Amino acid sequence: MTGELRPGELALPDMAPPDGPALRVIGRIRTPWAAGNCPRNIAAARDSGQGARIDLDPAFAPALQGLAVGQPIIVLYWMDQARRDLLRQAPRHVASPRGTFALRSPNRPNTISQSTVIVTALDIGAATLEIDAIDCFDGTALIDIKPWRDTVDLPPGFAK
Repeated sequence: MTGELRPGELALPDMAPPDGPALRVIGRIRTPWAAGNCPRNIAAARDSGQGARIDLDPAFAPALQGLAVGQPIIVLYWMDQARRDLLRQAPRHVASPRGTFALRSPNRPNTISQSTVIVTALDIGAATLEIDAIDCFDGTALIDIKPWRDTVDLPPGFAK
């Protein structure tokens, strides 16, 4: 979808939308994790005390404007080494198998994962963000960043 830009807007040149569903890798997540030592969830990643860095493709640096240190963000990333064929899983932390859509496992039809993290440092010029923690292998593909907002991301009736 293309159209007129509003005052102050900036678009990437020559970035026509693809025909049909497609993902664009916008950067890489740098972590200390690899197969065999990666935390199994964001809580375990935080418990490790290990932060991480997001290296954004420099073309997307202007998209960081408006983010701030201390702000929570939702990071969407592609777990390319996860299984894509499991419909029901039997994780160790539950008593019986559950459907994939009832779990936060990276093993799913589309291996999109998300974590809500805190920005601990931001360098728009270098197109980098440091974050408090994340549970993915070093070099994992970043597919999106969204600001977390309690007024939008907490369902009605849940405490703030």
